[in-house]
Amino acid sequence: MPEPKGDTIDSARSRRGLSMLEPKRDTRSGVAGLTASREADMRLAQDLMFFAYRDFTNAADVILEELGFGRAHHRALHFIGRNPGITVSDLLLILRITKQSLARVLGALVERGYVAQSPGREDRRQRLLTLTPAGEALERRCFESQRERLAPAYREAGPAAVEGFRRLMQAVMDDSARAYIEATHGPWRSKNKSPT
Repeated sequence: MPEPKGDTIDSARSRRGLSMLEPKRDTRSGVAGLTASREADMRLAQDLMFFAYRDFTNAADVILEELGFGRAHHRALHFIGRNPGITVSDLLLILRITKQSLARVLGALVERGYVAQSPGREDRRQRLLTLTPAGEALERRCFESQRERLAPAYREAGPAAVEGFRRLMQAVMDDSARAYIEATHGPWRSKNKSPT
């Protein structure tokens, strides 16, 4: 049914059910409230993060799916590759998954020849994890597929936006993640004001 001319955008949106996408007005003050506006900003940020994560991870998902692996396998490959000789305990701390879940993931990666385990040097009960050459090649393929997604976005956004993105991501992380990033990538954030 055609919309009558002269209708406002708001009434047209309401008829189409789109009014719920806009921030609600604060009826107490009669103006769009700061709280509603701030919540709309947070909802937008949430949507952006979900969709960016979906599309970023999908680049590697396609490769992993061919092998019968999923995102948990990819995360394990990534962090083992970034930290050769990492202990199972430390990997558990990073991934924050159950021992049972990690056992399933590592079992498949070890059995298929992507990850090697060796006993700890000081504590023989520890299991140290490294990628095999096949694991390194798979991790590299996944990285390159995701780099192809990120590189054009970095170029389009420009250096200031990339720095802002890094600071935002760091501010979203908890202290243990920030400590990991600084230990792995160096004190790049010390050049800038620390997130609060």
